[in-house]
Amino acid sequence: MIYKGFSLIITVNQPTLQEKDQIVFELLKQKIVMVMKQSFPGIKTSIELWKGQEIVDFQEELRIKVNAQISEKWFYTHFKTTNTVLPRIDILNFLSKYVGYANWDDFVLKNQAKETTKMAIVNPNKLILLIPLFSLIVVGILFGLFKILNTQDYCFTFIDADTREPITSNKTEAILYLDGESPDHHLVDDQGRFNFTTDKSKIKMVVKSPYYKEDTIIRIVRKLNRNEVVMLEPDDYAMMIQYFSMMKVDDWEKRRGRLNDMIDDGAMICQVVNDKEASGVALFNKQEFIDKLTIPSGSLKNIDVLRTQFKDGKIMVLRFRIKTEKK
Repeated sequence: MIYKGFSLIITVNQPTLQEKDQIVFELLKQKIVMVMKQSFPGIKTSIELWKGQEIVDFQEELRIKVNAQISEKWFYTHFKTTNTVLPRIDILNFLSKYVGYANWDDFVLKNQAKETTKMAIVNPNKLILLIPLFSLIVVGILFGLFKILNTQDYCFTFIDADTREPITSNKTEAILYLDGESPDHHLVDDQGRFNFTTDKSKIKMVVKSPYYKEDTIIRIVRKLNRNEVVMLEPDDYAMMIQYFSMMKVDDWEKRRGRLNDMIDDGAMICQVVNDKEASGVALFNKQEFIDKLTIPSGSLKNIDVLRTQFKDGKIMVLRFRIKTEKK
Protein backbone atom coordinates (compact mmCIF):
# COMPACT_ATOMS: atom_id res chain seq x y z
CA MET A 1 0.00 0.00 0.00
CA ILE A 2 1.08 3.68 -0.47
CA TYR A 3 0.97 5.93 2.60
CA LYS A 4 1.72 9.67 2.26
CA GLY A 5 4.40 9.24 -0.34
CA PHE A 6 6.08 6.19 1.17
CA SER A 7 5.85 2.65 -0.21
CA LEU A 8 4.86 0.20 2.49
CA ILE A 9 5.72 -3.45 1.79
CA ILE A 10 4.77 -5.92 4.52
CA THR A 11 5.62 -9.60 4.29
CA VAL A 12 3.26 -11.88 6.20
CA ASN A 13 4.58 -15.35 7.04
CA GLN A 14 2.24 -17.83 5.37
CA PRO A 15 1.35 -21.01 7.32
CA THR A 16 2.89 -24.26 6.14
CA LEU A 17 0.78 -26.94 4.49
CA GLN A 18 0.55 -28.84 7.76
CA GLU A 19 -0.49 -25.69 9.61
CA LYS A 20 -3.18 -25.04 7.01
CA ASP A 21 -4.51 -28.57 7.47
CA GLN A 22 -4.63 -28.05 11.24
CA ILE A 23 -6.55 -24.79 10.78
CA VAL A 24 -9.10 -26.50 8.54
CA PHE A 25 -9.35 -29.44 10.98
CA GLU A 26 -10.24 -26.95 13.75
CA LEU A 27 -12.98 -25.61 11.48
CA LEU A 28 -14.24 -29.17 11.02
CA LYS A 29 -14.52 -29.61 14.79
CA GLN A 30 -16.52 -26.37 15.04
CA LYS A 31 -18.91 -27.51 12.31
CA ILE A 32 -19.36 -30.88 14.06
CA VAL A 33 -20.53 -28.97 17.16
CA MET A 34 -22.97 -26.95 15.04
CA VAL A 35 -24.48 -30.11 13.46
CA MET A 36 -24.68 -31.85 16.85
CA LYS A 37 -26.59 -28.88 18.28
CA GLN A 38 -29.35 -29.52 15.79
CA SER A 39 -30.03 -32.85 17.51
CA PHE A 40 -28.75 -31.97 20.99
CA PRO A 41 -29.28 -28.21 21.59
CA GLY A 42 -27.84 -28.34 25.11
CA ILE A 43 -24.51 -29.84 24.12
CA LYS A 44 -21.37 -27.86 25.05
CA THR A 45 -20.17 -25.42 22.37
CA SER A 46 -16.56 -26.65 22.52
CA ILE A 47 -15.89 -30.22 21.40
CA GLU A 48 -12.90 -30.39 23.74
CA LEU A 49 -15.32 -30.18 26.70
CA TRP A 50 -17.42 -33.17 25.65
CA LYS A 51 -17.33 -36.26 27.82
CA GLY A 52 -19.39 -39.26 28.86
CA GLN A 53 -22.88 -39.14 27.37
CA GLU A 54 -21.95 -36.38 24.92
CA ILE A 55 -19.31 -38.60 23.34
CA VAL A 56 -21.77 -41.53 23.24
CA ASP A 57 -24.37 -39.32 21.55
CA PHE A 58 -21.81 -38.25 18.94
CA GLN A 59 -20.84 -41.86 18.24
CA GLU A 60 -24.52 -42.69 17.73
CA GLU A 61 -24.97 -39.72 15.37
CA LEU A 62 -22.08 -40.94 13.20
CA ARG A 63 -23.48 -44.48 13.11
CA ILE A 64 -26.93 -43.32 12.06
CA LYS A 65 -26.08 -40.53 9.59
CA VAL A 66 -22.88 -41.72 7.86
CA ASN A 67 -22.72 -45.39 8.89
CA ALA A 68 -19.33 -44.92 10.61
CA GLN A 69 -17.92 -45.16 14.08
CA ILE A 70 -15.04 -43.89 16.20
CA SER A 71 -13.78 -45.17 19.55
CA GLU A 72 -13.74 -43.16 22.74
CA LYS A 73 -9.94 -43.46 22.73
CA TRP A 74 -9.82 -41.99 19.23
CA PHE A 75 -12.05 -39.11 20.37
CA TYR A 76 -9.71 -38.26 23.27
CA THR A 77 -6.64 -38.56 21.05
CA HIS A 78 -7.82 -36.23 18.28
CA PHE A 79 -10.53 -34.03 19.80
CA LYS A 80 -9.60 -33.60 23.45
CA THR A 81 -5.88 -32.92 22.96
CA THR A 82 -3.78 -30.87 20.55
CA ASN A 83 -2.34 -33.26 18.00
CA THR A 84 -0.06 -32.16 15.17
CA VAL A 85 -0.91 -35.26 13.16
CA LEU A 86 -4.21 -35.35 11.28
CA PRO A 87 -6.51 -38.39 11.61
CA ARG A 88 -6.59 -41.01 8.85
CA ILE A 89 -8.12 -39.85 5.60
CA ASP A 90 -11.03 -42.33 5.81
CA ILE A 91 -12.08 -40.86 9.16
CA LEU A 92 -11.68 -37.30 7.85
CA ASN A 93 -13.88 -38.27 4.89
CA PHE A 94 -16.84 -39.49 6.96
CA LEU A 95 -16.52 -36.62 9.47
CA SER A 96 -16.65 -34.18 6.51
CA LYS A 97 -19.67 -36.05 5.15
CA TYR A 98 -21.35 -35.75 8.57
CA VAL A 99 -21.16 -31.92 8.39
CA GLY A 100 -22.48 -31.79 4.82
CA TYR A 101 -19.51 -32.18 2.47
CA ALA A 102 -18.66 -34.88 -0.06
CA ASN A 103 -15.34 -35.75 1.61
CA TRP A 104 -12.29 -34.24 3.28
CA ASP A 105 -10.89 -32.79 0.03
CA ASP A 106 -14.21 -31.06 -0.63
CA PHE A 107 -14.22 -29.67 2.91
CA VAL A 108 -10.63 -28.43 2.62
CA LEU A 109 -11.17 -26.83 -0.77
CA LYS A 110 -14.25 -24.87 0.22
CA ASN A 111 -13.09 -23.85 3.69
CA GLN A 112 -9.57 -22.81 2.69
CA ALA A 113 -11.19 -20.43 0.20
CA LYS A 114 -13.32 -18.99 3.02
CA GLU A 115 -10.26 -18.68 5.25
CA THR A 116 -8.38 -16.80 2.52
CA THR A 117 -11.30 -14.38 2.19
CA LYS A 118 -11.37 -13.93 5.97
CA MET A 119 -7.65 -13.15 6.04
CA ALA A 120 -8.13 -10.61 3.24
CA ILE A 121 -10.70 -8.86 5.43
CA VAL A 122 -8.61 -8.95 8.60
CA ASN A 123 -5.20 -8.00 7.18
CA PRO A 124 -6.15 -4.42 6.18
CA ASN A 125 -7.07 -3.82 9.80
CA LYS A 126 -3.66 -5.08 10.85
CA LEU A 127 -2.04 -2.75 8.32
CA ILE A 128 -4.00 0.18 9.75
CA LEU A 129 -2.57 -0.68 13.16
CA LEU A 130 0.95 -0.83 11.68
CA ILE A 131 0.72 2.58 10.01
CA PRO A 132 1.35 4.59 13.25
CA LEU A 133 4.37 2.38 14.03
CA PHE A 134 5.68 2.84 10.50
CA SER A 135 5.15 6.60 10.82
CA LEU A 136 7.16 6.69 14.07
CA ILE A 137 10.00 4.81 12.38
CA VAL A 138 9.99 7.28 9.47
CA VAL A 139 9.93 10.26 11.85
CA GLY A 140 12.83 8.74 13.80
CA ILE A 141 14.88 8.29 10.62
CA LEU A 142 14.13 11.84 9.46
CA PHE A 143 15.03 13.22 12.89
CA GLY A 144 18.34 11.33 12.81
CA LEU A 145 19.10 12.69 9.33
CA PHE A 146 18.20 16.20 10.51
CA LYS A 147 20.62 15.87 13.43
CA ILE A 148 23.40 14.62 11.16
CA LEU A 149 22.87 17.31 8.52
CA ASN A 150 22.74 20.08 11.14
CA THR A 151 25.85 18.97 13.04
CA GLN A 152 28.54 21.46 12.09
CA ASP A 153 32.08 22.46 13.07
CA TYR A 154 32.49 25.93 14.56
CA CYS A 155 35.52 28.03 15.44
CA PHE A 156 35.75 30.98 17.86
CA THR A 157 38.92 33.06 17.84
CA PHE A 158 39.55 35.23 20.90
CA ILE A 159 41.48 38.49 20.47
CA ASP A 160 42.59 41.37 22.69
CA ALA A 161 40.06 44.20 22.38
CA ASP A 162 42.88 46.78 22.50
CA THR A 163 45.63 45.25 20.37
CA ARG A 164 43.39 43.13 18.12
CA GLU A 165 45.93 40.33 18.50
CA PRO A 166 44.95 36.71 19.26
CA ILE A 167 45.06 35.77 22.94
CA THR A 168 47.56 32.94 22.96
CA SER A 169 47.66 32.21 26.71
CA ASN A 170 47.54 28.45 27.31
CA LYS A 171 45.35 29.13 30.37
CA THR A 172 42.44 30.67 28.45
CA GLU A 173 39.40 28.49 29.12
CA ALA A 174 36.12 28.20 27.22
CA ILE A 175 33.25 26.62 29.18
CA LEU A 176 30.46 25.48 26.89
CA TYR A 177 26.89 25.29 28.20
CA LEU A 178 24.42 23.39 26.01
CA ASP A 179 20.78 22.66 26.86
CA GLY A 180 20.39 19.38 28.74
CA GLU A 181 24.15 18.86 29.11
CA SER A 182 26.74 19.42 31.83
CA PRO A 183 29.26 22.28 31.36
CA ASP A 184 32.02 21.26 28.95
CA HIS A 185 35.48 22.75 29.72
CA HIS A 186 38.03 23.39 26.97
CA LEU A 187 41.41 25.14 26.78
CA VAL A 188 41.89 27.53 23.87
CA ASP A 189 44.78 26.54 21.58
CA ASP A 190 48.00 28.52 21.11
CA GLN A 191 46.43 30.41 18.20
CA GLY A 192 43.65 31.75 20.42
CA ARG A 193 41.06 29.44 18.81
CA PHE A 194 38.37 27.17 20.19
CA ASN A 195 36.91 24.53 17.85
CA PHE A 196 33.83 22.46 18.62
CA THR A 197 31.07 20.49 16.93
CA THR A 198 27.37 20.71 17.75
CA ASP A 199 23.91 20.26 16.29
CA LYS A 200 22.41 22.88 18.62
CA SER A 201 21.05 26.13 17.22
CA LYS A 202 21.95 28.15 20.33
CA ILE A 203 25.06 28.06 22.49
CA LYS A 204 26.21 29.72 25.70
CA MET A 205 29.91 30.02 26.45
CA VAL A 206 31.85 31.51 29.38
CA VAL A 207 35.43 32.55 28.58
CA LYS A 208 38.05 32.95 31.31
CA SER A 209 41.62 34.14 30.84
CA PRO A 210 44.05 35.32 33.57
CA TYR A 211 44.64 38.80 32.13
CA TYR A 212 41.21 39.40 30.63
CA LYS A 213 37.79 40.03 32.04
CA GLU A 214 35.50 37.04 32.20
CA ASP A 215 32.90 37.16 29.43
CA THR A 216 29.67 35.27 28.72
CA ILE A 217 28.87 34.71 25.06
CA ILE A 218 25.45 33.66 23.75
CA ARG A 219 25.12 32.97 20.07
CA ILE A 220 22.48 31.72 17.65
CA VAL A 221 24.74 29.43 15.65
CA ARG A 222 24.31 29.58 11.89
CA LYS A 223 25.73 27.15 9.38
CA LEU A 224 26.96 29.97 7.14
CA ASN A 225 28.83 31.74 9.96
CA ARG A 226 30.97 28.97 11.42
CA ASN A 227 34.01 31.18 12.15
CA GLU A 228 33.62 34.03 14.59
CA VAL A 229 36.02 36.48 16.26
CA VAL A 230 35.35 37.44 19.89
CA MET A 231 37.08 40.38 21.56
CA LEU A 232 37.96 40.12 25.26
CA GLU A 233 38.50 43.19 27.42
CA PRO A 234 41.92 43.27 29.15
CA ASP A 235 42.00 43.01 32.96
CA ASP A 236 44.11 46.10 33.59
CA TYR A 237 44.62 45.36 37.29
CA ALA A 238 45.95 41.87 36.63
CA MET A 239 48.31 43.18 33.97
CA MET A 240 49.47 45.97 36.27
CA ILE A 241 50.24 43.57 39.12
CA GLN A 242 52.32 41.46 36.79
CA TYR A 243 54.07 44.57 35.52
CA PHE A 244 54.83 45.77 39.06
CA SER A 245 56.36 42.41 39.90
CA MET A 246 58.78 42.66 36.99
CA MET A 247 59.67 46.37 36.77
CA LYS A 248 62.65 48.05 38.40
CA VAL A 249 61.75 51.56 39.56
CA ASP A 250 62.73 53.80 42.44
CA ASP A 251 59.30 55.32 43.17
CA TRP A 252 58.13 52.65 45.63
CA GLU A 253 55.59 54.88 47.36
CA LYS A 254 53.79 55.67 44.13
CA ARG A 255 53.57 51.98 43.31
CA ARG A 256 52.27 51.14 46.80
CA GLY A 257 49.61 53.83 46.52
CA ARG A 258 48.43 52.44 43.21
CA LEU A 259 48.19 48.90 44.60
CA ASN A 260 46.36 50.17 47.67
CA ASP A 261 43.71 51.74 45.40
CA MET A 262 43.37 48.57 43.29
CA ILE A 263 42.96 46.00 46.09
CA ASP A 264 40.01 45.74 48.49
CA ASP A 265 40.90 45.84 52.20
CA GLY A 266 39.32 42.41 52.73
CA ALA A 267 40.80 40.81 49.62
CA MET A 268 41.73 37.12 49.65
CA ILE A 269 45.15 36.78 48.05
CA CYS A 270 46.57 33.31 47.36
CA GLN A 271 49.91 32.24 45.99
CA VAL A 272 49.72 28.81 44.37
CA VAL A 273 52.82 26.79 45.19
CA ASN A 274 53.69 23.79 43.08
CA ASP A 275 57.28 22.62 42.96
CA LYS A 276 59.35 19.56 43.80
CA GLU A 277 59.65 20.44 47.49
CA ALA A 278 56.13 21.56 48.35
CA SER A 279 52.67 22.20 46.93
CA GLY A 280 49.66 24.11 48.19
CA VAL A 281 48.80 27.79 48.73
CA ALA A 282 50.24 30.69 50.69
CA LEU A 283 47.77 33.31 51.94
CA PHE A 284 48.43 37.05 52.17
CA ASN A 285 46.42 39.94 53.43
CA LYS A 286 46.42 43.18 51.47
CA GLN A 287 49.30 44.83 53.33
CA GLU A 288 51.53 41.73 53.28
CA PHE A 289 51.05 41.37 49.55
CA ILE A 290 51.85 45.04 48.85
CA ASP A 291 54.99 44.88 51.03
CA LYS A 292 56.33 41.77 49.32
CA LEU A 293 55.54 43.12 45.87
CA THR A 294 56.99 46.61 46.24
CA ILE A 295 60.04 46.60 48.48
CA PRO A 296 63.30 45.85 46.68
CA SER A 297 64.00 42.80 48.82
CA GLY A 298 60.46 41.45 48.47
CA SER A 299 59.99 37.80 47.55
CA LEU A 300 57.17 38.26 45.02
CA LYS A 301 58.88 38.67 41.68
CA ASN A 302 57.81 37.72 38.18
CA ILE A 303 54.15 37.04 39.13
CA ASP A 304 51.87 35.05 36.85
CA VAL A 305 48.25 35.97 37.63
CA LEU A 306 45.88 33.00 37.50
CA ARG A 307 42.57 34.55 38.49
CA THR A 308 41.07 37.84 39.66
CA GLN A 309 37.61 38.61 41.00
CA PHE A 310 36.25 42.09 41.59
CA LYS A 311 33.85 43.85 43.94
CA ASP A 312 32.90 47.50 43.53
CA GLY A 313 35.76 48.02 41.10
CA LYS A 314 38.46 46.56 43.37
CA ILE A 315 40.24 43.22 43.46
CA MET A 316 38.47 40.94 45.94
CA VAL A 317 40.12 37.64 44.99
CA LEU A 318 43.61 37.21 43.54
CA ARG A 319 45.32 33.91 42.77
CA PHE A 320 48.83 33.91 41.37
CA ARG A 321 52.03 31.93 41.14
CA ILE A 322 55.68 32.79 40.67
CA LYS A 323 57.02 31.97 37.24
CA THR A 324 60.33 30.14 37.36
CA GLU A 325 62.86 30.25 34.61
CA LYS A 326 63.53 26.96 32.93
CA LYS A 327 67.16 25.92 32.98
